[in-house]
Formats: sequence, C-alpha cells, structure tokens
Amino acid sequence: MKIKVINKSNHDLPHYETIASAGMDLRANILEQITLKPLERTIVKTGLFIELPLGIEAQVRPRSGLAAKKGITVLNAPGTVDADYRGEIGVILVNLSNDDFVIENGERIAQLVIAKHERAEWEQVESLSETSRGKGGFGSTGVK
Repeated sequence: MKIKVINKSNHDLPHYETIASAGMDLRANILEQITLKPLERTIVKTGLFIELPLGIEAQVRPRSGLAAKKGITVLNAPGTVDADYRGEIGVILVNLSNDDFVIENGERIAQLVIAKHERAEWEQVESLSETSRGKGGFGSTGVK
C-alpha cells in the first residue's frame, strides 16, 4: 500500500526495521530538547503529515524499550490517525517513572502501525445471543 507523506523534519521517513516488523519508529522533530518530569505529559511533534486511504488508520503506539527501561509511554495508546486528518502527527508522551526523561531531536519516541478498520452500522435490538461467558468481564476468568 502506498501512503502519501509530507516530511517537514530533517529525519528519514519512518521505515520497517525488519521484514516482520509491524511498526515503524516515529522520531521527535523538535528545535530544543524537552525534559519530561515524572507524571508529566507533552505532545511531541514528528514533522510528518500523511494521507491515508479510506478504511485505513495509523496507530501511534509506545516503543517497548522506552516503556520497559524508562517508563515512557504513549498516553492514549494506541493513538489513532484517521484517514481524513491532514495535520502533523504528534505523539502524546507521558513519563511514568520517578526520573526526568530528556527527549532529543531525532529520538525514536513511538511506533506507527498501519491497520485496516471497519465502519459499523448499529442494529438496535431487544436482546443479544447467549454465550458461556455472558456478562463476565474485568478479570472474571481468573488470573491463573
């Protein structure tokens, strides 16, 4: 699938690191470093503007290494870039660690996954089909 992109950053376009990668790393496009204090959040711009086909979304997801090692994650994970959005892709980062985290220009801050989606049409009914699970949720199947 080809996706139109405008790159106003001074970084290469996102790309897949391996043949089986689902996501492409997004890089910070900032003039000055950003210090993210514990529990602080900010929107980090990428310099990327995209035009997605109808039925396709771009999901902005955390990078596992940043999350595991530094406590940095995408606050609204996954963030959705809709097919009709034409603004700059921004990443809402939050620092869930106890330490300051410094974001540098060009740093890989999140990953972008391109995915198909469906549009739903509601069919209002009076009852739903029965299942063995029923109303069980929020841990109803146990933890072990």
